[in-house]
Amino acid sequence: MKVSCRVVFFGGPFPKSASVFSSRRLGFTLIELLVVITIIAILMAMLLSAIFKAKSKAHQIVCADKLRQWGMATQFYVADHEDYLPKDGAPNGTSINGGWYVDLPPYLNLKPYREMPWRTNTEERIDRSLAWFCPSNPRRSNGNNLFHYCLNEYVNKTGAENAPILYTSLKNPSKTVWLFDSKNLPAVGYWNFIHTNIHGGGANILFLDGHVKRHRSSEYWDYEAKKGKSNTADLIWIP
Repeated sequence: MKVSCRVVFFGGPFPKSASVFSSRRLGFTLIELLVVITIIAILMAMLLSAIFKAKSKAHQIVCADKLRQWGMATQFYVADHEDYLPKDGAPNGTSINGGWYVDLPPYLNLKPYREMPWRTNTEERIDRSLAWFCPSNPRRSNGNNLFHYCLNEYVNKTGAENAPILYTSLKNPSKTVWLFDSKNLPAVGYWNFIHTNIHGGGANILFLDGHVKRHRSSEYWDYEAKKGKSNTADLIWIP
C-alpha cells in the first residue's frame, strides 16, 4: 500500500518555493547599527553621570567628616583652655606659637602645619586621607602655603582687636561660620574666600557648635556683585 505524506504549515501545505530554514539575511543594516550605537551611547552617558554624582557625593561626605574632625578638635581645645577659642594664626601659615593650624592638629594626632613638607613643596606627595585636605579640591602648594580649609577671621575679631574670645560669649554658635571650603590660599579669611563650586555648586561649612552642612553657593555668594555675602539668616560671619 502506497502512503503519501504532506507537510502542513499553519493549516495548509508548505509552499514548494519556501524552505523550513529560510534564507533570511544575517547582520545589521547601517541604520540599525547606528540605532544600537546611539542607545549604547545614551546608556553610557547615564551611567557615567550616575558614577560622577556618586563620586561627588562621596567626596562631599568625606570633606564634611574632615571638617567635623576640626570641629571636635576645637571643642577639645576650648575645654582645655578655659573656654577660649584658639588663635587665628598668620594667614600665610607662618605662625609657630599659636594659631588654629598650630593648636588644633595635636588633637587629631597630626603634626603642626609648619612641619608638613607639602606646604611649600609643589612636588611633595600629599596624603589626601589627612584632615588637611578636601578630596574635591585639586589645589597644590603655590610654593608658599597650602590650605584647603580657611578659618573665619571675624570670630576672634580683626586688626588691633584680634584676640581669642570665650566660646560661651557667642550668641549663636550653630550659625556662626568657623572653617569652610576655601578657593583661596590663606589659612584665615572671610566670606569672599569661600568656594563657590566644589561640592555640586556649593561648599561645606563647619559651624562653631561642631556641625557641618553643605550650602548652595546662592546662599552665600552674590553673582551679580561677584562677591560673598556677609551675615545672612543662616550664616553668621561677624558674631
